[in-house]
Formats: sequence, structure tokens, C-alpha cells
Amino acid sequence: MRPDAATLRLAVLPRAGLLTDAVLVLGGAVFVAAAAQIVIPLPFTPVPISAVTFAVLLVGASYGAARGGITLAFYLLLGLLGASVFAPGETEGLARILGPTGGYLLSYPLVAWLTGRLAERRWDRRFRSAALAMLAGSALIYAIGLPWLAVALGTGLRETLALGLLPFIPGDLLKLALAGAALPGAWRLVRGASE
Repeated sequence: MRPDAATLRLAVLPRAGLLTDAVLVLGGAVFVAAAAQIVIPLPFTPVPISAVTFAVLLVGASYGAARGGITLAFYLLLGLLGASVFAPGETEGLARILGPTGGYLLSYPLVAWLTGRLAERRWDRRFRSAALAMLAGSALIYAIGLPWLAVALGTGLRETLALGLLPFIPGDLLKLALAGAALPGAWRLVRGASE
């Protein structure tokens, strides 16, 4: 264990090779896919409440920018190929990407890269900075997802916010708090194991 490493992945697996990275990418994609299955559908919007964004943020922060981005790109590829990795819905594959929630999905590799980059700069070591990193990732999800939703549904700003942002703020705040506690907690475990 290397408590001075740039990311949790490097702290726990400092000498990992290509095979280990491949297993981590597959494991991260499976973790995100499992989180995507934890949903609360809302009858008034095509966007469900889901645990997937929490998983995307954690994978990015834990793996770092490059590995996090690759993991979420692989997750999207699995979904495009028809694997049931997205939140349960009426469509799968390309139809899901092109549908109202496609912008959220397409943001995930960028979000993982961003949170991974912030983690590499040690934003994941303290509650406040970890929560801010997760907030930045969440903001990027909405920056891409909301305009896509508006175009797909033909809605104006007020209706788009009501369908794609406002119902999710309480859950996002909970996710920020959980990630803000989990990441520094994981680093404390790494430091404790290396002593």
C-alpha cells in the first residue's frame, strides 16, 4: 500500500499491469451497471432516481482520470451493444443513447475523468474537497444531460429543470455527503494498512 499515491487504485495496487487494469475496468463497469439497476421511477419524467451517478463519481475518483474515463466508456460500449447495463427502461442500446436520458449517459466518461483528475490532485482526501469534486462531477452530468433532455422532449427551461434537475437535488446532496465521507475514509484505511 502506498498512502502517498495519486489515487486509491494506485495506493492499493501500485504495481498493477495490463491484466489488473482490464479486471478493474470490467469490475468498475459492472459496479456502475449494478448501481444503475437501483432505481425509483418517477411517473412525470423519463429520468429515474438512480444510484448510477454515485457509482460513476466513485469509480472516477478511485481509479483516476484515465482509468475512470476508460471504465465509463467501456460501460457505454456495453450498453450500446445491447447489454442491460443502463437503468431499466423501455429502450436499450443506441435507442437509449439517442433518447431523452442519453445526455446523462454520454456525460459519464467525462464525469469519471473529471472526478478522477480532481482526485489525482488530492481532492479526495478531505470531506469538503471530496464533496466539491463530486459536486463538480454532478454539475457536469447536468450540463450535458439537461440540454439533451430539452432537445429530446422539446421542453423549455422551466419544464426541463422540473423534469431533469429539481427532483434529484435531495438525492444528489445525499450522494455528495456519502462520497465526501467514503473517499477520505478509504484513504484513512490505506494509511492505517501501510503503518
